[in-house]
Amino acid sequence: MYFQSRIQAGAELGQQLFEKYRYENCAVLALGEGGVLVGEQIAVRLHCVLMMLLSESIDVPGEGLSFGAVSQSGKFTYNSDFSSGEIREYTNEFHGYLEQQKQQAYQRINRLLGDGGIVDAALLKDRTVILVSDGFGDNLSSLDVALGFLKSIRIEKLVVALPVCSIAAVDRLHITVDDLHILDVKENFMGINHYYEDNELPSREETIAKINQVIMNWR
Repeated sequence: MYFQSRIQAGAELGQQLFEKYRYENCAVLALGEGGVLVGEQIAVRLHCVLMMLLSESIDVPGEGLSFGAVSQSGKFTYNSDFSSGEIREYTNEFHGYLEQQKQQAYQRINRLLGDGGIVDAALLKDRTVILVSDGFGDNLSSLDVALGFLKSIRIEKLVVALPVCSIAAVDRLHITVDDLHILDVKENFMGINHYYEDNELPSREETIAKINQVIMNWR
């Protein structure tokens, strides 16, 4: 399945979720700007708030593997595919480099966000949280960050809504979330942009304006 845009894919997901969750107290938590385009359509249909969680992946030097990711709260979440032994080995070998990368990633995220940040944990508490992305491939660092972020918040239920994802992502999601709504699962995932004709994403300012408008409407 291919989509004309993330907005179109979000509208399809929004219709699915409306049938099941229109009477529940929901909040949409989007991962990145692409997730906001998808999530906005869901939030509007469910009359609920929309927020964005930013993260930045940190790679193991020279290996093309994600060691984990930093969230906008500054918390570092390890790649869940690594064993505790592998984490210790990489940390010992690349300690200085990894710590420097974490600090730089956190600083970049803060420069993008400004002082306030754009996730209000109080608006997630005791709600059905719908975690939205424009797609998951085999690198699930953004999912790991989101799950780590939500651990400290008491929520009613965790739902994941995606236009497209890999088989590996589905396998992981089945054991970590309460409900899944996925429009298409790919055996050979080609990268998120491959599945959209329109890959133009809003600027950070436009994204934050979308979020604030939805929050003002349904808070």
